[in-house]
Amino acid sequence: MKVTILGCGGSAGVPMIGGEEGPRTGIWGACDPTEPRNRRTRSSVVIEGEGGFRLLVDSGPDFRNQMLNCGLSHVHAVLYTHPHSDHIGGLDELRAINRVIETPLPLLAAPDVLEELRLRYAYAFAPWKGPEFYRPVFDEHVVQPGETVTFPGLTARIFEQRHGRITSLGVRCGNFAYSTDVETLSEESLSLLEGVQTWIVDCFQYEPHPAHAWLERVLEWRERLGVGHVILTHMGPEMDYQTLRQTLPAGVEPAYDGMVLDLQD
Repeated sequence: MKVTILGCGGSAGVPMIGGEEGPRTGIWGACDPTEPRNRRTRSSVVIEGEGGFRLLVDSGPDFRNQMLNCGLSHVHAVLYTHPHSDHIGGLDELRAINRVIETPLPLLAAPDVLEELRLRYAYAFAPWKGPEFYRPVFDEHVVQPGETVTFPGLTARIFEQRHGRITSLGVRCGNFAYSTDVETLSEESLSLLEGVQTWIVDCFQYEPHPAHAWLERVLEWRERLGVGHVILTHMGPEMDYQTLRQTLPAGVEPAYDGMVLDLQD
């Protein structure tokens, strides 16, 4: 299994828009602007299973540049974790994927998320008569927490996460799991994560947050589950890459855009 981290930033990315104008424009917070790995686009990953099947998890507004920067030409399906703009804002760019794979793209989402996508991107869900892909075209699949979805060479188990006032979906594939946009995990979801060896997990900042996990909570989860390798994602401008590398315990590290994990299932 291979996992490519397309982006690992929060909803506004790093740097955020603002600050003094010039070559290092932006609000960097505690992040060193001279460290390339502090420049973060919105959070998304591609999970590639045996045989090359690729599952995209979320397509934020940076999706086109992320794919190009990571040297990826296509995916085979997309799973949306929740309907916030930083995770769905690149939906229109998926028409390029249709053109590469020459077929409607399987789209997986919870019922409420699919309904929101239909409202916000109605044109993309209109009946398709083919053969051209002048807009995105999807093969829609409703998924629920607790469900197992099987693709060629890749099996994904879906679990529920609390993300402030809404819920989001996490995904486990073999000994790997991905949990963006989460601040609370139920006992049921924690049980589903038992035995995970590599976990990419939301960690927006150091201090408690009402909608995102923070460092202490992530470390508590790690101890509870015994995860050997934890990678922090969805990081805000407080989370300087080199500071994290120097201070995190062994087995925990910050993600960076373009990071690739080669994993044994």
